[in-house]
Amino acid sequence: MNLADVFTVVLVILGLLTVFVGLWLMSAGLCPALVERCAGRLGAAPLRCALVGLISFVPLIVLGAVLGRVAPNAPGKIVSVLFVFFTLLAALFGTAGLAWRIGHGLPAARDQLEPWRRVLRGGIVLALTYLTIVMIPLTLIPGFGALLLARFGGVAPVPPVGPAVP
Repeated sequence: MNLADVFTVVLVILGLLTVFVGLWLMSAGLCPALVERCAGRLGAAPLRCALVGLISFVPLIVLGAVLGRVAPNAPGKIVSVLFVFFTLLAALFGTAGLAWRIGHGLPAARDQLEPWRRVLRGGIVLALTYLTIVMIPLTLIPGFGALLLARFGGVAPVPPVGPAVP
């Protein structure tokens, strides 16, 4: 393995982590109320979110993979790839609540003027934890559960997240 191979691997990993942070910022910008509800669900009942996510996320990913294997033609395989892609995208939308929650626990003076910075800070911290690959499914599964509970689970109070900076 030469230096070019090392740089390729490092830059691909850094690019992927940057994409994660960008997706969390996009979801917070597009659906701020949903992201805050996901953060509230993850804060109030993280084990419930993980259980709902495990019951729903894993079968959807397995279903997409099985659909891709049994599809005899290219359109069927494309449908299975899109199925898995949109399931992962929904999980990342739910995980934006976790990034928001982490960023809210790291307050800064400019948060009142620029609330998206909470998601940026939390997203960077969360992306750094993704370097230990184990954290990816450990956050995506509860994130998917939080998204389902926030969207379809009725109204849940958003618990206080931490000290606010004046």
